[in-house]
Amino acid sequence: MTTDSSATKFKVFIGLLIVLLFALGAYTYHLFSENQDNKNSIVSLDAEKKNIESELEELIANYEAVIVSNDEMDKELVEAKARIETLLVDVKNAKFNEGLLKRYREEIAVLKEERIVLFAKAESLEKENIALIAERDSTNVLLSDSYKVVDSISQSNSDLAETLKNGAFVKAINLKSEGVIVRKSGKIVETQRASRADKLRACFTLAPNEIAETGDKLFYIQVINPENNILGDKETINFEEDILTYSSKVKVFYEKDAFDVCSLVNANEDDLVKGRYVVNVFEGARLLVTNMIELK
Repeated sequence: MTTDSSATKFKVFIGLLIVLLFALGAYTYHLFSENQDNKNSIVSLDAEKKNIESELEELIANYEAVIVSNDEMDKELVEAKARIETLLVDVKNAKFNEGLLKRYREEIAVLKEERIVLFAKAESLEKENIALIAERDSTNVLLSDSYKVVDSISQSNSDLAETLKNGAFVKAINLKSEGVIVRKSGKIVETQRASRADKLRACFTLAPNEIAETGDKLFYIQVINPENNILGDKETINFEEDILTYSSKVKVFYEKDAFDVCSLVNANEDDLVKGRYVVNVFEGARLLVTNMIELK
């Protein structure tokens, strides 16, 4: 009787030991799988980061090739190339997450659209210059060619607007930024001198989009001076994982047609210094368009 009882207890002990071993094995496998998933996620983000770096390097190479052959467009092309180089440095130094990855993808999309416009203008100007050199003694030809340049630029903008219709988001094009003097009468005068400017003005066009929603649209303008200070309201707003500090905001009613928008950005005298200013336009956390201006 005692022998049977001991044998039974031994079997129970062995059974419990086996169950514990299985449980330990399952827990160990779970930890391994979780660790593997984390590694895979990091590898995926690293791969996306390298892809973005490659796309930006390709854009820079595209601009370098065009700058060599288009002297008249050099200023705009050089400024666009500089913005891409700055973004590339930011990407290389950034610690990636899903939110940051999405933002960089949107910025690259905007840069590619800008490239289409600038390269079309560069190609058009190159063709027109050849025609002007060949027929420079004819006044009528000169006037005709001038109209062709305007028509070509207008056609480039129309083609870009047609392309943007395919997207559901409202997009901005033709951003122009400038320093301005505001007279007591309310008249606004453009100036390139920082010491004379009262404010900065940003104007852009909302591209027509037949599939976008009609209604109120709120846009945020962000102006960064050469000392890396944000001008204007300096208000901060949160968009889920993103935080935006803006200089001014403007609300418009969008009806799917092209629409011109302008906003004046206030500035303290100390913030208006000589150098290059970066102007960004956002809808929510989404960067729509960017450009740079130089104040003397």
